[in-house]
Amino acid sequence: MVWRLLQQVRLLDPVNRQDQHADVLLAEDQLVAIAPADVPADAEIIPAADWVLAPPLVDLYSHSGQPGYEARETLDSLLAAAAAGGVQHLTLLPTTEPVIDDPALWEALQRQIPPTAWSQVRVWGALTQGCKGTALTDLAELAASGVVGFCDDRGLTHWPLVQRALTYLQPLGKPVALWPFDPALAANGVARQSGVAIRLGLVEQLVCCETIPLLAILELARTVSTPIHLMRLSTARSVEILAKEKPDHLSASVSWLHLLFSVEDLVNYDPNLRLDPPLGTTSDRQALIAGLKTGVIEAIAIDHTPLLYEEKMVSFAEALPGAIGLELALPALWQELVAKEYLSALDLWHALSTAPARILGIEPPRLEVNSRNFVLFDPTATWQVTHQSLRSRARNTPFWQQSLRGQLVPFSPSINSGRTH
Repeated sequence: MVWRLLQQVRLLDPVNRQDQHADVLLAEDQLVAIAPADVPADAEIIPAADWVLAPPLVDLYSHSGQPGYEARETLDSLLAAAAAGGVQHLTLLPTTEPVIDDPALWEALQRQIPPTAWSQVRVWGALTQGCKGTALTDLAELAASGVVGFCDDRGLTHWPLVQRALTYLQPLGKPVALWPFDPALAANGVARQSGVAIRLGLVEQLVCCETIPLLAILELARTVSTPIHLMRLSTARSVEILAKEKPDHLSASVSWLHLLFSVEDLVNYDPNLRLDPPLGTTSDRQALIAGLKTGVIEAIAIDHTPLLYEEKMVSFAEALPGAIGLELALPALWQELVAKEYLSALDLWHALSTAPARILGIEPPRLEVNSRNFVLFDPTATWQVTHQSLRSRARNTPFWQQSLRGQLVPFSPSINSGRTH
């Protein structure tokens, strides 16, 4: 048995809003005691004042390549990436092939999840058949099968259908994740409406592509009690609207890259920054961060989207949208938002762990003794983002072959879980 005493490690408890330093005793990778009264004589003493010990992360929505797109990402590589990033609760979108619109498909996927995986997998069931937005799935059957909620991962503007779904789902108590996005208004827009987009010669996507469906969803929310989650907010105007009109049974999230980059970063036409929704202006980015601080936006989603090299290495407008993030979100967000004091450490951990859990209807993770359910994070560790360091099979990230600061400590409980290469 290897004993380790972490001296004055930083403990984050976002549930109780506590941020303090204390000695912590580990046995191998299990948390044995906080402020231990007795320490084994052979325990390794490790100065850990720069390290963070906190509950594991919870991701609201991400994409799996399996089934159907295993060349992009397998379940094994996805779970290994989640473990390396401290994400213990992974929630998959239903847009696999086939789409998860039937309980049998979710049950088949569950059988493929390795029982030894550190990360737990949940899934959003499809709201409509085939995620095509025309006919509802059997919502009651899917709910009974254990899906966490319902989502089509697309902008739905068939409002009678949305209203009917929200009404049917009231007695089931499952959340509905809706992306406020109008594809007809968006047309072929690939950059947020701005002078920068015009200067770069990129087709603009108007702000109203997001705000018009957002207002429609808010009006529908007045008529039901079904929990509604707004995905992928990306504009200052959306934050402004929600600050005035947000009902109690509605929550919101922002994808992590929209907190780090803006349309100004498209100057090099990096296809890894081709996202849906597109990156906003600097004002949008600032408003999204402010929305997290005030609670208008509760959560940060990683929205991990693995894609093949040939799906990304084309012209910016032709590249498929999306980026990976399970291993990258925590260090990048810490360095940009916490180290620069835009958010507190507790604010960040709340948005990545406590709030997503509450939105999904699961118990928020807490630090518990005699448990392997924790993240030990070193914000000062520097590493290079390469195929050798990443566990995801994909490499579509704007951080590719760059240095990042922040990484899980090598003896964290998840760190040796499921390496695939």
